[in-house]
Parts: sequence; structure tokens; C-alpha cells
Amino acid sequence: MANTLQSKKRARQNIARQAVNKARRSRIRTYLRKVEEAIASGNADVAREALHRAQPELARGVTKGVLHKNTAARKMSRLSARVKALSA
Repeated sequence: MANTLQSKKRARQNIARQAVNKARRSRIRTYLRKVEEAIASGNADVAREALHRAQPELARGVTKGVLHKNTAARKMSRLSARVKALSA
């Protein structure tokens, strides 16, 4: 349990940041799920559009500290490859 005033404040801040980060992660996962569903449906145009909407969300997750840079890059790369394969 936090004892000092500063540690109590940090505990409050951590709870607030956790809520914000949880919302950001959920938003990113929603965009990724839309891309996955579009790929599964086999519609290349919808998949491409969903990917273009998901990429800035992934990049924003990196800048906000929710995702690691390499994790976002890996996800973008793998999704891009799958969408490209769907188009071909």
C-alpha cells in the first residue's frame, strides 16, 4: 500500500493511465479485427480500405506508448502481405 503523498498520487495516476491505455488498445484491436474480417470475407477492396484505416491507429499506439514499435511494424507488415495476396 502506498504510504507517502507522492506514492498515493502516483497510484491514482496509474489507474487513470491504465484506463486510457485500455481504451486505446481496444480501439486498435477493433481496427485490426475489421481488417481480419475483410480478409476472411475475400473482398480485396474492403480489406485494403480497412488496412489504410488501421495503419494510423497502430502508429498512434506506438507514439502513445501502448504498443512497441516493432510489434506495430510486424502487424502492419503481416496484414499488408495478406491484403496484397488477396488482391493478386
